[in-house]
Amino acid sequence: QVQLVESGGGSVQAGGSLRLSCAVSGSTYSNACMAWFRQAPGKEREGITTISSSGAGTRYADSVKGRFTISRDSAKNMVYLQMNSLNPEDTAMYYCAAVECWSETTLPALRTSDFRYWGQGTQVTVSS
Repeated sequence: QVQLVESGGGSVQAGGSLRLSCAVSGSTYSNACMAWFRQAPGKEREGITTISSSGAGTRYADSVKGRFTISRDSAKNMVYLQMNSLNPEDTAMYYCAAVECWSETTLPALRTSDFRYWGQGTQVTVSS
């Protein structure tokens, strides 16, 4: 079992930065692939980035590539999302997600169906 709690959301002006955090509890952190998704009002949940259990592999959606960075700190059981150059289109509820990955090189696709555990979300609002 894995429990996820996001924090770090808030309001920021366009061009600004935020760092989201996801606290991971449970016995499978070391074997968990992690990801960040987001959902804007009236839109489907979108996968934006994922990281392998070892941290060596990452994948980004085109919409955030070059602006967002996912990372994990195994000593603290944390996953982070550094978001730079934010624009109003980034406004959404951001969710941390996890799934057991039994290979260090596995990197799931950015699909909601590929992830088993979800946090409650943290709101990010970017004003122009």
